[in-house]
Amino acid sequence: MTTTTLTRVELTDAIVREVGLTRQESSYLLDRMLEMISESLEGEGAVKLSRFGNFNVRRKAAREGRNPKTGIQATISARKVVTFKPSPMLKDRVGG
Repeated sequence: MTTTTLTRVELTDAIVREVGLTRQESSYLLDRMLEMISESLEGEGAVKLSRFGNFNVRRKAAREGRNPKTGIQATISARKVVTFKPSPMLKDRVGG
């Protein structure tokens, strides 16, 4: 894995190499894991992955914004966003 963007195909290939599952099994495993994370976040749950980080859903209130191109004010509707907080171990690995 030498590219700067890690894709689903590259993750599947890594599972094939590291774990020894077939490509189909590896793809299913990765898809199912991502689906479980998504389902938890849809239900406004949290996902905590030890030594990696936490995913949470946060509510953002409606607010006034401005179109940077035209300068016209517009209302930005309330919404939910996914946030990620890396673990101290991940921060150390990335921050060097």
